[in-house]
Amino acid sequence: MMRNFFKLIPALAFSTLAAVFMFGAKSETKITGLGYLDRPLPDFDLQPMIGTDTGFSRQDLSGEVTMVNVFASWCTVCKKEHPYLMELAATTDVPIYGLNWKDRKGGGKFFLTRTGNPYLAVGDDSSGVLGDQLNVTGVPETYVVDGTGRIRYRHIGPMTGKIWEQTLWPLILRLRGGS
Repeated sequence: MMRNFFKLIPALAFSTLAAVFMFGAKSETKITGLGYLDRPLPDFDLQPMIGTDTGFSRQDLSGEVTMVNVFASWCTVCKKEHPYLMELAATTDVPIYGLNWKDRKGGGKFFLTRTGNPYLAVGDDSSGVLGDQLNVTGVPETYVVDGTGRIRYRHIGPMTGKIWEQTLWPLILRLRGGS
């Protein structure tokens, strides 16, 4: 009887871990105040990602409310998020900048060529230096930056309509001096 019980332990452990990972993967919203929240952006000047014409710097994010979306071609959640970013780029006037984080050479270009480019500019952070300064923990992450260059919000996980409508868009309106 005990021998049969010991044979079940690996299956039970695997099932428990699988349930934990499945529950975590379905989580729509993971928000944190850690890292660079409500501080000025660090000084940076990113080179363009391979296949794009312009990178961006801290100065490009000053003067208006913007979003910075951290993505990578190897990120399966980024691929699921991407159509919504394309929709936002087409239907809103909020500038979205892309931060191609810890990606292989040419990976971001391949990804955006296949799926479209919602970004005003895309910076190459293949070394992860800016991501480390912002305390990026994974991809995707999206930052809302106010007109003075301060990070006002950090969303960890994929952008969805619910997050946009309930959290980001109202915040952007407030930061713009609207309702």
